[in-house]
Amino acid sequence: MSQRILLIGKNGQVGWELRRTLAPLGQIICTGSADLDLSNTDAIRQFVRQSEPEIIVNAAAYTAVDKAEAEPEMAGKINGEAPEVLARECARAGALLIHYSTDYVFDGTKNRPYVETDEPNPLNVYGKTKLLGEQSIRATDCAHLIFRLCWVYGGRGQNFMLTMIRLARGQQPLRVVNDQVGCPTWSRLIAETTALALKQLLAATDKAVLYGTYHLAAAGQTSWFDFAKVIVELHNQRFKTHKVVYPITTAEFPRPARRPAYSVLDGGKLRRTFGLQLPQWKESLELVLEPPPQRKKETQT
Repeated sequence: MSQRILLIGKNGQVGWELRRTLAPLGQIICTGSADLDLSNTDAIRQFVRQSEPEIIVNAAAYTAVDKAEAEPEMAGKINGEAPEVLARECARAGALLIHYSTDYVFDGTKNRPYVETDEPNPLNVYGKTKLLGEQSIRATDCAHLIFRLCWVYGGRGQNFMLTMIRLARGQQPLRVVNDQVGCPTWSRLIAETTALALKQLLAATDKAVLYGTYHLAAAGQTSWFDFAKVIVELHNQRFKTHKVVYPITTAEFPRPARRPAYSVLDGGKLRRTFGLQLPQWKESLELVLEPPPQRKKETQT
């Protein structure tokens, strides 16, 4: 049955991909930051009630991790208060909320992948505000799916992969931290997995058993350095260059916001519940950076 879907954050890495993957499931109302100010709770409430969605997909967030340290109030409004308003509107209208959170809700002190029941303990403002958003959604008891993501990258927007490609074209040495470990996840896979999970949920007889929090991340793990190394190696192969990446420690590259040293997410619950498992992170990266096929020159007869 066709659904009326409100997609918030249409121009973000994940939001842009969701516009394509959610299209077969119903009518999509897309909105971006120019259309809806997520720091204005009254505006959010009014927009949702005018749109009358059956599903809200919130792919928007305050994602500037370091900048959030200087703007905790703004980060809190967008990452914490806005999801609460959306959740309350969903509870009022009997709608479903799909929301994205982050691996940064954890402190990185474990040495094995985090599962959904592990105790959050964010180290920075961004992680704290994203955790607040999660907690606010659960407190409303609305129908919801919360997907925690890790190291999102893709062919659009601002992300680590695109930054490394840009720097690989420059003359300066490329140095990347080697003591932070996570699971790089392609934005397109996130959108495709979301759509597949939603399709199953809509077809389920007992939908309530599927609601909850899930870790949605690529399989395997790597450091920022090794992630960068593969990106640059693929770039070198394609463009016949010889850029080298050098490892450094977090202490050698201090930043305003503390990062977890280990934030790998375990996707077992997603696999057991929906039968969905993302591929190894390197397989996805190779797909993203695969060069387009060369066109054969047409011959005249």
